[in-house]
Amino acid sequence: MAVKRRMFEDLKGALTEALAYEQGKPVIDLRVTDVPAPAKYIKPAEIRAIRLRMNASQIKFAKLLNVSANTVESWEQGARRPRQAALKLLSIAKKRPEVLLEV
Repeated sequence: MAVKRRMFEDLKGALTEALAYEQGKPVIDLRVTDVPAPAKYIKPAEIRAIRLRMNASQIKFAKLLNVSANTVESWEQGARRPRQAALKLLSIAKKRPEVLLEV
């Protein structure tokens, strides 16, 4: 029972610190990591521009993103929109294309 009580107190303390941080109060030894949300939409022309900057064919680009070549073609034509995981990879490809080329 003492273990459960200690866990409860730890969680309560963590939530108190998180609330204080959100309210703008000073918090000691709180580690905060901001994770940017992926883009909600990338225009077809921008997807094509990312691919061309990487000097990749639709087939090669599709392999880098782990999607089909038809999917890349559909994105570039505006027939389909990339989903969240693909949007994240496209954001990475836009900002640091070398990361995708390393894998």
